[in-house]
Amino acid sequence: MALQTSGIHHITAFARDPQQNVDFYAGVLGLRLVKKTINFDAPDVYHLYFGDEQGSPGTIITFFPWPDSRRGKIGGGQVGVTTYVVPPGSLSFWEKRLQSFGIENSASSRFGESYLAFTDNEGLRLELVEREEGPASTWSFGGVPEKHAIKGFGGAILYSVDSASTRHTLEHVLGLQPEGEEEGYARFRAPGELGNVIDVPVESVNWGDGGAGTVHHIAWRAKDYEQHEAWRGHVRQNGFQPTPVIDRQYFNAVYFREGGGILFEIATDPPGFAVDEASEELGSHLMLPDWYEPKRAQIEAGLMPIQVRELKEGEQ
Repeated sequence: MALQTSGIHHITAFARDPQQNVDFYAGVLGLRLVKKTINFDAPDVYHLYFGDEQGSPGTIITFFPWPDSRRGKIGGGQVGVTTYVVPPGSLSFWEKRLQSFGIENSASSRFGESYLAFTDNEGLRLELVEREEGPASTWSFGGVPEKHAIKGFGGAILYSVDSASTRHTLEHVLGLQPEGEEEGYARFRAPGELGNVIDVPVESVNWGDGGAGTVHHIAWRAKDYEQHEAWRGHVRQNGFQPTPVIDRQYFNAVYFREGGGILFEIATDPPGFAVDEASEELGSHLMLPDWYEPKRAQIEAGLMPIQVRELKEGEQ
């Protein structure tokens, strides 16, 4: 069968201070902390998930906040810019809100769309764009009303060390449709309503260096477990070396590094974040997989306490 991802499932990045990470994404951007867990491969580090009210695919940005992490350098082999989408008429609200927290921002445009660009507290590059498509947010927090709230991902700009190879993978492996080139960018579109617009600089970008303030990987959506297995075979048939299927508790994952150096993941939509926590309590408790429960006291003792809190202007 022909495979085509509907767009971004999630994006995972590195950070340093977990409380500052929560303050920025929940306190400033108004996203919901939908899951507080640990890095399954390094249980002394949080894994924090922020998104819409239910943590829907296409809305989730996740972080490994490691206080001892080095500062990274954004460059080739990474997601260079993460794009969020807001309802039409919302950019002026967000410009004022970012300014009220002392966050510098600037206007730009691509493919006839206006963007508001800024960075988080670690230097991770973000931008906002207005679009009609995509379900409206049902989550309001910290002074961000639903009518202006972030819907989820608009997409991303991928920085590739081999732009032609990355663009080929997007079109011929992931099934995104090319939409042309403009001012040094090639644009691709997936059929989903969120996380569906991907831009790639036509010129290759020099290697970046992983660390706080950079993206570790970008994950693409598989609608169910059967399709996920098909994706793994499809990736292998196209000359890549995918990992075995890995159970990440809230989705199954397969990873591979595409030719431009970016770590890609294919992630299943199910089972989602309510599998181990009631919807109304998402993000309220430290959730551990069964195999770490016997070490809960030890793990909790080693983690910095964090809380979701409303911020005053200028506090970030």
